[in-house]
Amino acid sequence: MTKHPIEVITSVERRRRWSREEKEQLVAACLEPDAVISEIARAAGIHVSQLFRWRKELCQVDGPSAGAASMLVPVIVSETASAGSPAIPEPPAPSHPRRKRSDVTIELGRGRRVRVDSDIDTEALGRILDCVLGLR
Repeated sequence: MTKHPIEVITSVERRRRWSREEKEQLVAACLEPDAVISEIARAAGIHVSQLFRWRKELCQVDGPSAGAASMLVPVIVSETASAGSPAIPEPPAPSHPRRKRSDVTIELGRGRRVRVDSDIDTEALGRILDCVLGLR
């Protein structure tokens, strides 16, 4: 007979209320260099997502200029620009969408399978199958 540990909960645990100071201390600890957020959350007894939410809330710029403060502005750095002439920006390199990796599985029978990437060279695949099937 195997014994399994059982946890008995005898009371209803209520939500903990965190003061602004406590939240600020935990968020400040997250902003330290080499801070591991999961360890900070574990030590505080909260979920990591809660720390991220507090950080977002506490680090927001309040007031009417909040939208302008968070706007991103493109910056071009050029070593060849002279002081009198503005730098001519180069067009951005075309981004290549990442192709999802797809595998092809070939069932050979008797529990044998060959799994290859979908963009394998067909001649190489032919040689592999010839070897596996014993045709060579």
